[in-house]
Amino acid sequence: MATRKKGSVNRRGFLKGAAAGAAALVAKPAAGVAQTAQAQARQVTPLPAAALVAAETSPPPRADVYTTDRPGADYMVDVIKSLGIEYIAANPGSTFRALHESFINYGGNKAPELLTCCHEESSVGMAHGYAKIEGKPIMIMAHGTVGLQHASMAIYNAYADRVPIYIVLGNVADGPWRRSDVEWTHAVQDPALIVRDYTKWDDNPISLTQFGESAVRAYKIAMTPPMGPVVLTADAVLQEEPVSPDDRRRLRVPKLGLASPPAGDAAAIAEAAKMLVASDSPLIVPGRSARTPKGLDLLVELAELLQAPVSDRRMRMNFPTRHPLYDTGNIANADLVLALEVPDFYHVTHAQTALNRMGMESRPLTKAGAKIITISSLDLLTKSNYQDMGRYNEVDLAIAADAEATLPSLIEACKRLITPERKRVIDQRAARAVEASKRLQERTLQEAAWGWDATPVTTARMSAEIWNQIKNEDWSLVSEVVFQSWWPTRLWDFKKHYQFIGGHGAYGIGYGAPAAVGAALANKKYGRFTVNIQSDGDLNYAPGVLWTATHHRIPLLTIMHNNRSYHQERMFVADMAARAQRDVSRVGIGNDITDPNIDYATMAKAYGMFSIGPIENPADLGPALKRAIEVVKRGEPALIDVVSQPR
Repeated sequence: MATRKKGSVNRRGFLKGAAAGAAALVAKPAAGVAQTAQAQARQVTPLPAAALVAAETSPPPRADVYTTDRPGADYMVDVIKSLGIEYIAANPGSTFRALHESFINYGGNKAPELLTCCHEESSVGMAHGYAKIEGKPIMIMAHGTVGLQHASMAIYNAYADRVPIYIVLGNVADGPWRRSDVEWTHAVQDPALIVRDYTKWDDNPISLTQFGESAVRAYKIAMTPPMGPVVLTADAVLQEEPVSPDDRRRLRVPKLGLASPPAGDAAAIAEAAKMLVASDSPLIVPGRSARTPKGLDLLVELAELLQAPVSDRRMRMNFPTRHPLYDTGNIANADLVLALEVPDFYHVTHAQTALNRMGMESRPLTKAGAKIITISSLDLLTKSNYQDMGRYNEVDLAIAADAEATLPSLIEACKRLITPERKRVIDQRAARAVEASKRLQERTLQEAAWGWDATPVTTARMSAEIWNQIKNEDWSLVSEVVFQSWWPTRLWDFKKHYQFIGGHGAYGIGYGAPAAVGAALANKKYGRFTVNIQSDGDLNYAPGVLWTATHHRIPLLTIMHNNRSYHQERMFVADMAARAQRDVSRVGIGNDITDPNIDYATMAKAYGMFSIGPIENPADLGPALKRAIEVVKRGEPALIDVVSQPR
């Protein structure tokens, strides 16, 4: 480890001063106790005695531990700094107290910088959104058993979304080190057990040397496609005990070497190119194919080379939405389907229906004889218990590889096979795609005008009003679009990699608001204008993240899609009632968020955030957006509460 310079106040002196200061404060009489008769009459709980406060705020009598200038946590900080991690999202906890202190004083609270979070689920959600913009993880610190339990839902979202998440978990493995029943209930023998089914890797190092190697290995594993969450336990004894002089000489920070993404087998790529070039009506279906800006460019190149329409699953920013080939294909017309990093591909190629009776039937959406090719790193990481892979789908050629890493060689293989005759067929497809795209855009604009002046505000008008205000900015939409009937992707001009990040992964509610804050944090250093269309039910899972955004000055425009209901579930209950021929007018019970209505503008103000609303008149939305945009451009978050239609 690098030699540390001592400051003017050492650890022993600082802690003694803190205890003495606390004792002096409680020795003074409380100000204003007898100012009014009402105050005199009111029963007052006595302040704790000075000795008790000193005992609570002073370190235990273990000078050998607390006077060390080099605890193990300092080495841990050196290792984590070497990974280039910029932030740590954490709700504070005692099992990582030494690491927390070392990040502040030894690490200077810079690279990484601590982000104060109100819930561990929000910590992971923020890291989830950040990674989808920046392409690399920030760190999460989680406190023992309860911290990991709180974080578990968000970890599962990130796993299903194949996003790199880097979690350092505090724990006290050695029983005699556990100071109370609190630490016994917050400690565990196998720290990562509860999330092992939906993480990519975990380790519980028993030495600082192992911690260093495992910390670097964890980062490498998280960043290798298919990416995913990793958990590294930082034991309290390793954090807090002094590093001996001999260990100081031996310890070193391992060098990080990231793995190249796995590319497809050359023979399989050649076969795929032959099938694509021979196809008369190919269709490309991307899921999470674009990991980087290069991935978007590569997909555009392949689609234009073949003039193949692109039916985007909208899980990442895979393809420009105003491109003539965007979303103009119909899988029923395709004689070949190329799927790129598509999870649950069975539900792309098949439809399921109850057929007006109990039970479930499925039918293929592809025409008879259609060929199917898949390129996906998902084939390289499959678990047993959590089955996010979907039903088994029969395909003609499956290439187990990262799609973005495979596309360059696939493009070159296709180029070599395109003859002048095939080029004429491809050019004819291009003319048809332009005409289909024009008709689609005209129909979209007509549909957006329906109910334009309606109250509550339609999701189409809300999306259009936002677009009118931000279209000349360097903008980034960091929220899901399915709950607004995909209107943003239908009306806005998406063309840059960071302009859309997709949704939850596992569709776990409570993701949206924290992920938006994390994505806005990643956009901040680039000066991008970040927009979040926020579902109301989702915000109620983790509203404290509004405080985190305000406290850390994270510029983010949040527009509440306040439909006052868990509308997806409302539709499910309505469907069940209709199938049973029962009353559909009662399906709001257990689903509606009314009586009382929640005032999200007031909620935001309580967390210190600028807000406007609730807005019910659609004519008021444009002026409100202008005011809020000015606030965000000053570097602060803002929220507009829009009472809107369900979808």
